[in-house]
Amino acid sequence: MADEGEAVLKLLMVVVQDKDAGHLLEGLLTRGLRATKLASTGGFLREGNTTLMIGVEDERLDEVLNVVRSTCRSREQLVTPLAPLGGATESYVPYPVEVQVGGATVFVLTVDRFERV
Repeated sequence: MADEGEAVLKLLMVVVQDKDAGHLLEGLLTRGLRATKLASTGGFLREGNTTLMIGVEDERLDEVLNVVRSTCRSREQLVTPLAPLGGATESYVPYPVEVQVGGATVFVLTVDRFERV
């Protein structure tokens, strides 16, 4: 819990598709917001994702979420599912299927302490 007069900080963990990451970072930087970019891989499509760690004051949380909403849109994409591991091929679909991709998954955490060294 923050002391009286001390800013409440939030840490956002934002997972987006790689192709949305550049627009999101640009939108954050133009507003003076910084982020740390981490490479990650999605479990469903096994494609590259980007996870951003964004630290902000509580009063700027909605601003960050609005940037995420405006730059990371869901869309339909044709994908060919990867063959299952372990030989369970009876449910495997060998042709492209349309799935919804994009958007963002956002985790908002309260920060108890922050230091820049």
